[in-house]
Amino acid sequence: MKTIINNYIETHKERFLNELFDLLRIPSVSADQKYTADVQKTAEAIKEKLIAAGAEKVEVCKTAGHPIVYGEKMIDVKLPTVLVYGHYDVQPADPIELWSSGPFEPVIKDGKIYARGACDDKGQMYMHVKAFELMMQTNTLPCNVKFMIEGEEEVGSTNLAIFVKENKAKLKADVIVISDTGIIANDIPSITVGLRGLSYVEVEVTGPNRDLHSGLYGGAVANPINILCEMIAKLKDDKNHITIPGFYDDVEIISAEERAEMAKAPFNLDTYKKTLDLSDIHGEDSYSTNERTSIRPTLDVNGIWGGYTGEGAKTVIASKAYAKISMRLVPHQNSDKITELFKNYFKSIAPKSVKVKVTPHHGGEPVVTPSTSIAYKAASMAMETTFGKKPVPVRSGGSIPIVAMFKSELGLDSVLMGFGLDSDAIHSPNESYGVFNYLKGIETIPYFYKNFAELKR
Repeated sequence: MKTIINNYIETHKERFLNELFDLLRIPSVSADQKYTADVQKTAEAIKEKLIAAGAEKVEVCKTAGHPIVYGEKMIDVKLPTVLVYGHYDVQPADPIELWSSGPFEPVIKDGKIYARGACDDKGQMYMHVKAFELMMQTNTLPCNVKFMIEGEEEVGSTNLAIFVKENKAKLKADVIVISDTGIIANDIPSITVGLRGLSYVEVEVTGPNRDLHSGLYGGAVANPINILCEMIAKLKDDKNHITIPGFYDDVEIISAEERAEMAKAPFNLDTYKKTLDLSDIHGEDSYSTNERTSIRPTLDVNGIWGGYTGEGAKTVIASKAYAKISMRLVPHQNSDKITELFKNYFKSIAPKSVKVKVTPHHGGEPVVTPSTSIAYKAASMAMETTFGKKPVPVRSGGSIPIVAMFKSELGLDSVLMGFGLDSDAIHSPNESYGVFNYLKGIETIPYFYKNFAELKR
């Protein structure tokens, strides 16, 4: 099997890269309505690629928002079925000026593909399409496969949840495989077994009914930007502990033994700081860097604006100020509960001189997937085959809200078999994805299918 897989990849790798480049050139930004046509175009392109790879019943399924691409290959109903989930929508590319090359003009530099969506998630999603093609063309597909590739992951997957609830029979499977995570390093494979949840809100602080001259009114009227900054500062104490009452009530307490096991994962603090150009680290007292990004909840301001930000000066007290705030959650915390706690507390710390509005955007629940399941073992064996090392189980600081939804609606656990790296700069300027990682994913996925089919017998 190794020869078959490696020969096919070697023969077709340039085409695999060119096809991915074609997808990366389409700006499928789900958060911005001006890209709606491009999101639709990407869905249609994926449909064509699934059909070309050998999938059947391929369709672009309409939703109230962006479409979902579905396809399948059922070779025998008696065999197990793998449901592949991925997303083709991407984050906005802003700030454009910080990109070293066009965000939708993919290039390869130093062995990496640079483009928005290269890693998150077009590159990782497309590995599955090409691995499926490989198995179809070499007659080595050992079980059934279904694809569900959405266009709203970056904005909360609201319509995916509706689609799943309405199509449970169509989506019936034995396991869900997702490649939207990463590995520790190219020589240290890992499989994600935990994800944090998410509560995302936007806040609006309003002072006077119009923008005011800062000379005539400064000192006498509340400045919403100043007030907003003061309110945000009150959300954490001097130990970086979140001050919202009740925020930590349901936080899972990790045992000393489990924390000791987590500490065995390879990590170099000096390299971490150097990579990010930091003179020192920052975070909640009494926890390591890896613990802060995996087993502890967080609160971060993702954007803040108001007043005049153009060239030159304009002496003005803005009528309004805004911020976008995200909270990453850990097992047992509930996103709706946390959103309500935030809303109540944020309004309670506002002075009477301003009005406050809190608008929830989207959220999702934290999840821990079993490392003892047949599917996990199949993924672990597959990675050990292609990397030459047994992968390390790790908890990720990121969120994939639909994983918990898949469990509750379909009763299925997910295997989070990603191939990205922390250095891939997802959601940031100069996002990249290693050519090695892209091809290694295509090489590894067929072994997962083989192992899963054999272990399920």
